Amino acid sequence: MPIGANSAPELSSQTGRTVLNLREMLLRGDFQPGERLSELPLVARLGVSRTPIRLALDRLANEGLLEVVPTGGFVVRAFTLTDVYDTIEMRGVLEGAAARLAAERLQDRREVAGLHTLQKELELVMPLAPELVPTIDSFATYLDLNEAFHSTLIDLAKSPMLRRTVDRLLSLPFASPSATVFARLKLPKAKELLTIAQDHHHAIIEAIEKRQGSRAEALAREHACLGLRNLEAVMADKEFSSSVPGASLIRMPGVA
Repeated sequence: MPIGANSAPELSSQTGRTVLNLREMLLRGDFQPGERLSELPLVARLGVSRTPIRLALDRLANEGLLEVVPTGGFVVRAFTLTDVYDTIEMRGVLEGAAARLAAERLQDRREVAGLHTLQKELELVMPLAPELVPTIDSFATYLDLNEAFHSTLIDLAKSPMLRRTVDRLLSLPFASPSATVFARLKLPKAKELLTIAQDHHHAIIEAIEKRQGSRAEALAREHACLGLRNLEAVMADKEFSSSVPGASLIRMPGVA
């Protein structure tokens, strides 16, 4: 085998890991909005060469987490509340389209079995009885299961184009279906909101099984609106917002 034959796959793997690491650092608040990111400091910090750093920065700029400086380089992007509202609204549009396509393209009701299983697991890990208090571990499991439910919904649309569009959107702060769930669980009427979310899941599954495309789309869009309803309440309290990935990138009204 020629020398360097494995360099492309190895570089691709390094770039992927670097993208994941940098995205996590951005959403965790390691960098502030407007902060300039330079290759050399990141090389030392992440322990990789300049090439995967450069490729990762390009990719994160393409995702919208960074902005390209006209004179060269990248700065951390700041988001307004309007940006965040629009992002959640767009997720609702895309998930609505996914639910409609899933209903229209369903060939066998057994295809929906994955959604049924995930919903049952969600209800087991996050019981709604008033006397039961969820633990931190159950929160984490709930987040994973909720993400899996929404991802499975996208898969049922059988549209690679839709999947790619959703994946790109989900790289932005607050776009994830679970972005505000952890913080929302601490808010007043938390279990009431969880009950609504779980009712939405059941209704979406039922509409897909009955091949009711328009109803499935409307339900999925309404479900996404739960994030909009809770966003301002979450952002108004630092204790809550600190639980939300990407909160540090949001410019609140009246904050310079």
